[in-house]
Amino acid sequence: MLFALNFYPELYADALMRGRKSATIRLGDKSDKYQTGQIVWITVGRKYQVRQKLFAAIIDDVTVKQAGDLSLREVEKENLEFRSPEDVMTLLSRIYDRVVTPLETVSIISFSPVREDGKEGLEEIYERWV
Repeated sequence: MLFALNFYPELYADALMRGRKSATIRLGDKSDKYQTGQIVWITVGRKYQVRQKLFAAIIDDVTVKQAGDLSLREVEKENLEFRSPEDVMTLLSRIYDRVVTPLETVSIISFSPVREDGKEGLEEIYERWV
């Protein structure tokens, strides 16, 4: 079965295509769905609408913890401009349309792009896509 990690294009397309985003923090325990070594599609688009596949990626690690226990490194992997777990909780609250507290479970899913032989690199895809 093939899985995808989908992102909002206005928030993350540029960072994903330029290699500046290498993890996502999702609400809940996602360790049953995403596992180390798994290949996934990285896509952008809105729920119930057409999505754009950006690239394939391999899951490097899935860490499950409470939102309040996120490290600065984990927070920055979600968004380079974030500086605290509270920044992530604010984003998750907006995405999930409810208040996310420090005691809630989150999953940090780290990934790396997979370059396919004979295919263009991420920068070339980005230049064509924008």
